[in-house]
Amino acid sequence: MALDLANYREQARDAIKAFWGNREAAARKQEETGNIDRGARGAVTAGNNLNGFLALMQSLVRANGLHDAQIHIDKGLVVLPGYFRPTKQWDVVVMRGNCLVAALEFKSQVGSYGNNYNNRTEEAIGVAHCLWTAWREGALGDQPRPFLGWLMVVGDEDESRRPIRTAQPHFNVFPEWRDASYIQRYDQLCRRLVKEGLYAAAALLATPLNSAETGAYAEFSPLSGLEYFVTTFAAHIAAEASRPPPPEVTPLVQTHT
Repeated sequence: MALDLANYREQARDAIKAFWGNREAAARKQEETGNIDRGARGAVTAGNNLNGFLALMQSLVRANGLHDAQIHIDKGLVVLPGYFRPTKQWDVVVMRGNCLVAALEFKSQVGSYGNNYNNRTEEAIGVAHCLWTAWREGALGDQPRPFLGWLMVVGDEDESRRPIRTAQPHFNVFPEWRDASYIQRYDQLCRRLVKEGLYAAAALLATPLNSAETGAYAEFSPLSGLEYFVTTFAAHIAAEASRPPPPEVTPLVQTHT
């Protein structure tokens, strides 16, 4: 099966350019209006920083033949049922009829690594476990296992690359966590999310703070790289496109938002 990866590296560089450009524009707007958020928060409160990656996923769906898919990115249409909580909003939801083909989550972190790393980690694990349990219990109907993907964009800077001391007051942590930087921790997280089956693919991209013009980014391992993410996603899409449209699915659990 030949896959079309939609010139993903060029699209990813464009997405990184947009990421930094949107952050800079949001910060400038806050300065102009005099409404300054604490620290770098003003660069992220406007949202839409990762829309370039949404566009890449849309390109992969169309390029790999799933022409009857509905690709949802609007807030009201990316809500999926959970098991431990009623619903969760994803960043991209790909539907074919009323069958869930894929759900994707995109996150970023620049600065404040100590404050936010644990939150990002716990959220990534929790939302996947919540959806898989809901799927197992019939909230999505009797449908094949969908594709779940998680992508993380991190600032590539001294703060994210310096070793972090790990507390071990009672038991030793796994060796790979000792003195690991936040980038190394995110790399381990992505690899383990895939190995444990919580996500079909999880990617980490680290981008220097001066990349608004170049779109530069770094990857750290094959399993957490962007190529694995887009290849796995494209293969799932192509496989879905090769099947006839699914019959109407009636969820065993009726959910309401």
